[in-house]
Amino acid sequence: MSCIDFEDARNLKIDYFRHLDAKRWADLRRLFHDNAMFAGFPFATGDADAFVQGAASFLDGVDSIHQGFIPRMTSIDSDTIRGLWSMHDYLVWPRDSRDYRGAKVPGLYGIRGYGTYEEEYRRLDGQWRISVMRLVRKRIDLLTDESPSLRDQDFLAPDPEWIPSLLPQQIG
Repeated sequence: MSCIDFEDARNLKIDYFRHLDAKRWADLRRLFHDNAMFAGFPFATGDADAFVQGAASFLDGVDSIHQGFIPRMTSIDSDTIRGLWSMHDYLVWPRDSRDYRGAKVPGLYGIRGYGTYEEEYRRLDGQWRISVMRLVRKRIDLLTDESPSLRDQDFLAPDPEWIPSLLPQQIG
């Protein structure tokens, strides 16, 4: 296992966060093995197609920021890496427009979550893909109070091509 393999696996996760928040569903789908397994998400998951469809439906009308940091990677064999990522997410939606995991709280407009991702990356035809993704929550704060925000400021927009993701021809 080379350092490049570990870097490729890290870049998969980085692309996962970027595509998820930008709602780039076709790009997100290309990061997974067809038979990838998922657990711990607040929507139904099955294979990779069902996961992406569930994420798209769940995040419809939601502004999201997903972050992963302090990855720990280990080699299982020449074509398998396991990783553990600390995570934080911040999701907001129109006040009182939805519940979260059955929590019907007056004024609910989002969550702030903390936990870890437990993942497995497998190489297939020379390309690394996510084969297992488990979201393990440690804490979820329901957002209900008035939280001042600088949302109307002129922030820079992210450039999705700043560092290109794997090109479709590289993915297979």
